[in-house]
Parts: sequence; structure tokens; C-alpha cells
Amino acid sequence: MLIAFSVAPSGVGTASSENADGSVHDAVAAAVSVVRASGLPHRTTSMFTEIEGEWDEVFDVVKRATDAVMPYGSRVSLVLKADIRPGRTGEIDGKIDRLERAIDDAS
Repeated sequence: MLIAFSVAPSGVGTASSENADGSVHDAVAAAVSVVRASGLPHRTTSMFTEIEGEWDEVFDVVKRATDAVMPYGSRVSLVLKADIRPGRTGEIDGKIDRLERAIDDAS
């Protein structure tokens, strides 16, 4: 399965560094560090992090990433999108490869 998620703090937390511009990069860095340490295939963009793996392992990483953000705010927002396709692996890159081929074929 593929999970795309975004986690961000709001309010003031115990580890919160006051950023005048409202940036949450320190909290996001804590979450992405958890994802990278998981060893699962992943990709981080400016808005979401994608992870590929089995249901239990992916959701464990999302939970731990969310927990890593908790100290940065009095509450945390979590947005999830899942692509559950049993029997498929390598889709984190496979979907992009198929898209690029389709674009090339249309040109």
C-alpha cells in the first residue's frame, strides 16, 4: 500500500521554536526523520510524504511520525491518503514511471 500523509503542529508545544513566519520545518523534520529511519520506500515533497509497505508497518511509521511532531504544538493535524492495492509492490516509483510513459506516448 501507498500512504501519502502530512502532519503539522498547531498551538504552542514544549519543543516549539517560535518562528515569526509560522514555519513548521523543525516539526516536519522530526517526522521525516522517523520515516527515513523506517527503511521503507518513501518520498517527501513540499506538501506530503509518501511511504510504501504493508498496512501495519506503514501505519506504525505514520503513528511514530505523528508522535514526533506532538512536542511542537498543543495539537497536531494529520492528513492521510491511501492507495491499497493488494499484491503490488514498487508502486511508489511504478505509478510515476507509467505516468511518464503515458505523457511521452501522448506527445
